[in-house]
Amino acid sequence: MSKSKLPSDKSPEVEAIFRDSPQRSILKTITYRVFASGAMFAAVFIYSHEYQSLSISESIGNAGFIAVVEFLVKLIIYYIHERIWSGIKWGKYWRRHYWARLAWKKAYRKAHK
Repeated sequence: MSKSKLPSDKSPEVEAIFRDSPQRSILKTITYRVFASGAMFAAVFIYSHEYQSLSISESIGNAGFIAVVEFLVKLIIYYIHERIWSGIKWGKYWRRHYWARLAWKKAYRKAHK
């Protein structure tokens, strides 16, 4: 059996910054908007059908129009938001062996008091 070598602190693997690709941001944007717009469609349909006493076809028309406009506007806004956040380095660092090193440091300090 060979022991696996832990990466050093200067290796690219440890200091890697994880960043979403534009394709991932687009897919996340679209799936989020589909769910959110579906909820908006349902809310507008129920409101217009129950409380405004509109027919089902009128309620579907109102809900569909609002859902489509909301979908397109918020799709663009969310995508821009995702791309801005993907460029911010804060919170993207993940060191693979962070907790193991932290535990070792605490044990070392305790033993050498």
